[in-house]
Amino acid sequence: MKLRITHQTVYRYDHPIRNIVQSLRLTPSLFEGQKTHDWQIDVADGIKGPSFRDGAGDWIEGWTVRGPADQVVITVTGRVETRDTAGVLRGYREQINPLAYLRSTPATKPDAALRELAQHVTGERDQLDLSHQLSALVTDKIAYTPGVTEAATTAADALKLGQGVCQDHAQVLIAVARLRDLPARYVSGYLHSTEDGEPHDAAHAWAEIHVDGLGWIGFDAANRCCPDERYVRLGSGLDASDAAPIRGIAAGQSAEEMDVAVRVEEIEKFQAQSQSQT
Repeated sequence: MKLRITHQTVYRYDHPIRNIVQSLRLTPSLFEGQKTHDWQIDVADGIKGPSFRDGAGDWIEGWTVRGPADQVVITVTGRVETRDTAGVLRGYREQINPLAYLRSTPATKPDAALRELAQHVTGERDQLDLSHQLSALVTDKIAYTPGVTEAATTAADALKLGQGVCQDHAQVLIAVARLRDLPARYVSGYLHSTEDGEPHDAAHAWAEIHVDGLGWIGFDAANRCCPDERYVRLGSGLDASDAAPIRGIAAGQSAEEMDVAVRVEEIEKFQAQSQSQT
């Protein structure tokens, strides 16, 4: 599938800030199921700093905006070609040992309810079967409900609520997978549409679980599936905060507001619609 992606993030400040330093994980991953044809990242009035590939295989760009500034606009545009690999992250280069992803974080710290949930799956045939069953269990336990959770909601909080969004599904799955001695991590990216073709929140997140003999495999508990050609992978981390596409520090006392607009279109359909309008 050939996808055109437009992603704009706007930070607004009620008082001008002196300086902003940002770390952007906004470049698509390189692996067998994903190829980038062109990709541009622009920070309005920004100065591009060092760029590097980290140990997890993610491409990181540093940017600085010198104030005074009352807003920062980050715009990403590009084209990506994807294909279905049944969720398996083949041909991906990274240096971190998968066992590092057994470590819990404040957002994925297990409580009694998460420990109990992790033990609900019994009689699994192997690690792959266990992973699929855990993902399905999380789908059943967390109803997809926008607006009931926030960025700081933990896996334990989301399970207690029984509701949440893709971030919550991913973090709950990560927590229970680690409790079953399966390395698991959070993945940020984009999603073209749901499986039935209906529009979907284009900025998306899911989990990856490491299975012996196969490597990392994606599981999207929010949509009860493994990532396919509709998904574009950006980067990963121990939890949502660690895998955030944009991280930064602003110098100055100011309240911050953020607006995000993401559009993911299939190129053939986009071209056909454009031609029909001319």
